[in-house]
Amino acid sequence: MEESGGRGLLMEAQYLKGVGPRTAMHLNKIGLFTVGDVLSYLPRRYEDRTALPPITFLKPGEFASARGRLVGFSSRPLRGGKVMIRATIEDETGGLDLVFFNQPWVQRDMGKAQGEIIAFGLVKEGRSGGLEMSSPEWEHIDPDDEADGFARIVPIYPLKEGVPQWAVRRAAQAAAQYFAPQALDPVPADLLKRERLPSLSWALSQIHLPDTMEHQAKARARLAYDEFLALQLTLEIKRRELRQEVGAAFPISKIGQAPAEGGALFGDEEIAALPIWGQIGAMLPFQLTGAQKRVIGEVFADMESEAPMNRLVQGDVGSGKTAVAACAMLAAVRCGWQAALMAPTEILAEQHGMNLKRMFAPLGIEVRLLVGKQAAKVKRRGLQMAASGEAQICVGTHALIQEGVQFAKLGLAVIDEQHRFGVLQRAALRQKGLGNPDVLVMTATPIPRTLTMSVYGDLDVSVIDELPPGRKPIKTHWKLPHDRDSVYANVRKLIEQGRQAYFVCPAITESEKLQAAAAEDLHHRLSHDEYPDLKVGLLHGQMKPVDKEAVMEQFRSGELNILVSTVVIEVGVDVPNASVMVIEDANRFGLSQLHQLRGRVGRGEWQSYCILIGAATSPDTEARLSTMVRTTDGFEIAEEDLRIRGPGDLIGVRQSGAAELKVADLVKDMVLLQRAKDAARRILDDDPDLAAHPNLLELARRQRTGDALISIS
Repeated sequence: MEESGGRGLLMEAQYLKGVGPRTAMHLNKIGLFTVGDVLSYLPRRYEDRTALPPITFLKPGEFASARGRLVGFSSRPLRGGKVMIRATIEDETGGLDLVFFNQPWVQRDMGKAQGEIIAFGLVKEGRSGGLEMSSPEWEHIDPDDEADGFARIVPIYPLKEGVPQWAVRRAAQAAAQYFAPQALDPVPADLLKRERLPSLSWALSQIHLPDTMEHQAKARARLAYDEFLALQLTLEIKRRELRQEVGAAFPISKIGQAPAEGGALFGDEEIAALPIWGQIGAMLPFQLTGAQKRVIGEVFADMESEAPMNRLVQGDVGSGKTAVAACAMLAAVRCGWQAALMAPTEILAEQHGMNLKRMFAPLGIEVRLLVGKQAAKVKRRGLQMAASGEAQICVGTHALIQEGVQFAKLGLAVIDEQHRFGVLQRAALRQKGLGNPDVLVMTATPIPRTLTMSVYGDLDVSVIDELPPGRKPIKTHWKLPHDRDSVYANVRKLIEQGRQAYFVCPAITESEKLQAAAAEDLHHRLSHDEYPDLKVGLLHGQMKPVDKEAVMEQFRSGELNILVSTVVIEVGVDVPNASVMVIEDANRFGLSQLHQLRGRVGRGEWQSYCILIGAATSPDTEARLSTMVRTTDGFEIAEEDLRIRGPGDLIGVRQSGAAELKVADLVKDMVLLQRAKDAARRILDDDPDLAAHPNLLELARRQRTGDALISIS
């Protein structure tokens, strides 16, 4: 079976012991064609069959495995031509029903069973008083398994319909047994020794055929370390390459030396003669916080360097990121360059455009809005002004990176809510500049440290960790649906005191049309049934830009008492008089989104409230809503969101230019991530091009492209 030199990993999977052409057809359906593919296809969980409980010992509410002989079937038609299948298995102690909804093939496949069945799923109390599992995983007990010793730790692999578990397990067992030693170990032996990690061949063997769960955990840690090391090498190389490039050097310090706090509004020529901090004082109608000044200082230091800035500014809602960005844009303009700000939605772009125009008007700086749905004449004029340099600051959505947009001298690109833009979109905006413009990315979604290290490892990170003085913490309450009437009554009391309110409709779908319909329904109910004497506005993503801006202006000016909206107000909308946010069916929203919505209030001098109306439909839902009530700290919320949902739903890892992690867990493996990060820096300090570590270079390439993290010698 063995082939020298590791070439066996390229052998077709059909030649593995116990596989053959027919079984290989099953493997091909899930992308397993070679021995290396099989070794790289890892189990998603394990079943400890050394201690399978008798059926009578199963407890409702727990996930468990059960073994028994199939004793009967029944089926019942459901509405819409669907069917419910009920299979019953028994052992010496009792019976268990396995219930399948609209899976008619189950009866056919189970009918082929010879011997016993093993099932895994959530145990529940059935209607008849017995125990049942709904849509469990199941498989026949292979007689060969019994012969080899059934009572062992068994890997369970992810499958597609029609691919039997035994086929993958049999192939993986043979691959691990005969070919794991041929896998090329990319991590140097001295690093393995220092990190106290096992060899790759041992890890591959134990991940597929674990002797104990302790061995399996050590094997998984080794493979996770490889993923983290590959990712950190990629990010650190990218970071160092960027620092070697030459970009615009902004002589900010030459604008002026003496800092000035506050300052009266002078004519634009007088302001232009002030040092940069004096101009900032003239531009902003408020005092900067200490955190804002610190971050602006970090940004200015980057801008003065010839290396292109690549900095992420993160801060909680209301911490003043836009003011920091405005200061950076002011510095760019005063140094003779243009600046551009790209936002993910037209509403946010319009909000930024309006705020920046108000800030920069006293300074004589031209701000131009460029969005997709502008009238042709307006858009044409905006494009001309960007191309000529007359528009010193341009604000827009992805329209800014379209082919027709040209800049005279773009030196600074600011990207807001950066996790909503892919790496290619950010690069396209950068290419609009001369040479390598500085890039400042901002997010109001606080990012857990593990995600910062893994997703934004190529960026320098600044954190605004201080809110403006005088802000009162928002009081958050979770109410059940039957408390809705009292919530509405309390909202009315606040409106009678002169305040305004947001009502956000459920996030029922990603479809803007369906969200618009939900918002329209809520608007009709509130304006006709609950608050017929008040002025209730409606805002959703399907409205024309001019109509959206008109509604927002009515709300900002106080003409509207209540604004009913979809999640289009999640970021960027700033109405200080709005002091209550009611989120309908809050159980449908993610934790980060709830926090963003809450940030629309609490921006004025009055006590603000966020009311979450929703049922506790699951333990995760209860955890989310309870967290919202407990804390307003965005970073604590982000850590909890990462724990509940995992990294994939929080931030698109692929947008970093790195493939999705297959083994490593950013929540559980934070210590491992830090170790890999430190190791990557040490390695690159000694060997910047990885010339002496070609195997590590290949490991990084495979992680970046999403290939299997197993190579051949």
